[in-house]
Amino acid sequence: MTANKIITTHVGSLPRPQRLLEANQQRSNGTISEDDFNEILKNSVNHVVQKQAEIGIDQVNDGEYGHITSGPVDYGAWWNYSFYRLGGLEMTGEDRWAKKEAIRSEPGKIRLTNFSDRRDRQKFREAYEDPASGILSRRATVDNPAFSGPVTYIGQDQVQRDVTLLKQAMNSHNIQEGFMAAISPGSAARLEDRYYHDEQALLNAVADAMHEEYKAITDAGLIVQLDAPDLAEAWDQINPEPTVEDFQNWLQLRIEAINRALKGIDPELVRLHICWGSWHGPHTTDIPFEYIVDQCLQVNAASFSFEASSPRHAHEWKVWEKEGRLKPGQKIVPGFISHSTNIVEHPELVADRIERFAKIVGPENVIASTDCGLGGRIHEQIAWAKLESLVKGAEIASHRLFG
Repeated sequence: MTANKIITTHVGSLPRPQRLLEANQQRSNGTISEDDFNEILKNSVNHVVQKQAEIGIDQVNDGEYGHITSGPVDYGAWWNYSFYRLGGLEMTGEDRWAKKEAIRSEPGKIRLTNFSDRRDRQKFREAYEDPASGILSRRATVDNPAFSGPVTYIGQDQVQRDVTLLKQAMNSHNIQEGFMAAISPGSAARLEDRYYHDEQALLNAVADAMHEEYKAITDAGLIVQLDAPDLAEAWDQINPEPTVEDFQNWLQLRIEAINRALKGIDPELVRLHICWGSWHGPHTTDIPFEYIVDQCLQVNAASFSFEASSPRHAHEWKVWEKEGRLKPGQKIVPGFISHSTNIVEHPELVADRIERFAKIVGPENVIASTDCGLGGRIHEQIAWAKLESLVKGAEIASHRLFG
């Protein structure tokens, strides 16, 4: 880590260039060779790393460009890419979460319902269905697979390609620190289970499979960021609302699965991203951070990424005032830039937000980031302007905190 400086990063997803989106569509249709696709991907990764370097981002990534999408979309790849990296799956010909029938949970037995039945969507049904409301909740209909056999990892070539392209681009632009996002076991395990019929067994199997991806990333000296919306966002996908105790019990299985997947991996190379979902909506049914933060901190990671700027979670900086909550060796990676607004945050506001956290946990334990991924949520021009503001704000805060 750089001394006497607030270092900067982001959550991962960055706007994809049009040529890469087209190549994803061509790849899905079988109208582009693998060599041609990889050449486009290589050039795109090099360009996105160059842009991050020019802006001054310290911990860069590949924009998640290596997470293959199934069409010309700039969102959803954080999850869909795992369909191509896990064995034991079979395509179902349907989008499980687009189904209309509601799935109900019971006390002590949590089950995730479909997207249209989520509690926030029920509460604001008219707003969600009004295309002029400003809510950005669209998602491409994607053919979801189901677990139909033993889960294995088959993405070795893909993850090695991603690692190689990112490392090459970092070397070309003299970048020292990089990270790569990867889906958490609990999030990957949200697909339909037609084989194990046992929640714990499925989580263990997915954890063991994803361990290979995490290890490939960290063996290359890169930070692996575990994208884990199952730890927070899933609360809204449980209908009716469960008790906090039931959710915490459900959550603990996923915390244990993450640590199982991280066995033997240096925590210094692990970042946990805690996510309430990146769609633009009211989010009135988000679970308060206070109810889950201590469980999240059980993950064997050195840094923890979370929303700190969205209108729904900006007040939760207070959770870090509890003495002893952040353990020695742990750092926080708050989002000082929001993906949920087109307004570009002023650098002075970014600096003020950084200083607030720095005064609580110490400036050496704060890494400046974004709330969530920017790709697919805001226009490319605005996304890059926000990252520029993040860097400028971190420079202001660094001057104030370190002199």
